[in-house]
Amino acid sequence: MLNGKVAIVTGGTRGIGFEIVRTYLANGAKVVLFGSRQETVEKALAKLKEENSGWEVEGKFPKLTDAAEVERAVLEVKEKFGRIDILVNNAGISQSTPLYNYTAEEFDKVIDLNVKAVFYAILPAAKIMKEQGGGCIINTSSMVSISGQPAGVGYPASKFAVNGLTISLARELGKDNIRVNAVAPGVTKTDMVVALPEETVKAISARIPLQRAGEPEEVANAFLYLASDLASYVTGEILSVDGASKA
Repeated sequence: MLNGKVAIVTGGTRGIGFEIVRTYLANGAKVVLFGSRQETVEKALAKLKEENSGWEVEGKFPKLTDAAEVERAVLEVKEKFGRIDILVNNAGISQSTPLYNYTAEEFDKVIDLNVKAVFYAILPAAKIMKEQGGGCIINTSSMVSISGQPAGVGYPASKFAVNGLTISLARELGKDNIRVNAVAPGVTKTDMVVALPEETVKAISARIPLQRAGEPEEVANAFLYLASDLASYVTGEILSVDGASKA
């Protein structure tokens, strides 16, 4: 579904991001994953190469909250592969600190990575996409961008911002043949969820209409669809993959 396309995936070393990278590679894309540290990037690349030595995958570890570093990394991908067809902004952090315990520094940390870093990656990538005649940007949102959450206001605030950025840029960049969408996952079986006690997972699942947490592959499939030509007329959408958790 993605033969010949070049993709950047931030936060691509583990969890949903790693599964997006795997899914894109399995569907013919060339992928450059961005991670937070050299060791995590190298570990992810080794795992992918072990699975399929023929996959074209590379890694970088720019500081995503540094606009100049991000721009340099994006331009290096363009220089290496000649184009950038897909940008997935998946890197982010969540937390659930109660308001009365919040600090300005903690709030800033969430906004810096979940919102500013998304903008920092989009800016150089969109310019490249415009020059080449089009492209696709997909941002990772969350079900809390629709329903909110009972504590940790910085996280849902950041994802509401991602939704606004996504919808607005879809309207602005449509004339340049650049589609901009977001995926809003619900509770997903990442390392964090798998590490929870079984009783906790059961309690969480009981509140989901489908009675289970999502699999990383199920979320990655939404990113695959939005990046593919099957979604050629889809832009400005926030696609929920949450088992109707917000219902």
